[in-house]
Amino acid sequence: MYVRPAAAAAAAFLGFTLTLLGGTASYAATGPGSAAGTGTGTGAKTGRAALGGPVVYAHRGASAYAPENTLDAIDLAMQMGFDWVENDVQRTKDGVLVVIHDDTLARTTDVEQRFPDRAPWKVQDFTAAEIARLDAGSWFGDEYAGASVPTLRQYLDRVQRNRQKLLLEIKKPELYPGIEEQTLKVLEEAGWLDARHVAQRLVVQSFSADSVRIVHGLRPDLVTAFLGTPAVADLPRYAEFTDRINPWHTTISADWVSAVHGLLGAHGKAMEVDTWIVDDAATARKVQDMGVDGIITNAPDVVQDAVGGF
Repeated sequence: MYVRPAAAAAAAFLGFTLTLLGGTASYAATGPGSAAGTGTGTGAKTGRAALGGPVVYAHRGASAYAPENTLDAIDLAMQMGFDWVENDVQRTKDGVLVVIHDDTLARTTDVEQRFPDRAPWKVQDFTAAEIARLDAGSWFGDEYAGASVPTLRQYLDRVQRNRQKLLLEIKKPELYPGIEEQTLKVLEEAGWLDARHVAQRLVVQSFSADSVRIVHGLRPDLVTAFLGTPAVADLPRYAEFTDRINPWHTTISADWVSAVHGLLGAHGKAMEVDTWIVDDAATARKVQDMGVDGIITNAPDVVQDAVGGF
């Protein structure tokens, strides 16, 4: 297991806001699920969970051990043996897509020192060139001093080089009109919308149902995921335009997971559930017993050791 300094652990904990995460692009669910448990009971595993354990996603890269959403974090995930990485996409003042979770630069860069008079340091108020000058690693540890906030294109190129797979979250689309079309354009320019990537290596997700619906409308072949925990009665509505429902782990039960599995999603396959953010073995085993298909985690090694994911 990788061990990070206590200071880094505290800093990373501050970043555990309700963020993204979703499924896997090879949507090979085996059929509608049928979990038979109580709210926290053990249900019958279906889909990917029945094929050897849930898929493990490195949340913002291996972010328990390297600064989140940096190239260092996805490189470390690769070195640890994890294929799937997750990231967050936002837009700069001059229209460049960058990979960062918060809509402000303050938590994960030295923007307050470099630009002290520009509070509240919103991503959308800075140009890509200005953001490129920021240090996005020192807050986590001295060994990462000088790490930068990558553009989406830089990030895609590194994921491609690493032969990894991508769970991409469109972050706060209400702040960035048209970001869905722009994200798809960058993906296409980087070679990520060919048949192989779309079938096996890419999932696009958002907390915004409207944003997921837009992506599905523009590229019906893409696997999409909605971040949240809709009521069971509302699930059929989501199944019309998405393939996965990806909830915060404290909000689900085996019966809820079974209800999702019992619906066919936008591609005619049983819908899947990838839950977040799970960083300890006990919780990983708990959600595995509920029948989830994937687990999104800052500490992918801890989760994989616990559930035997792939």
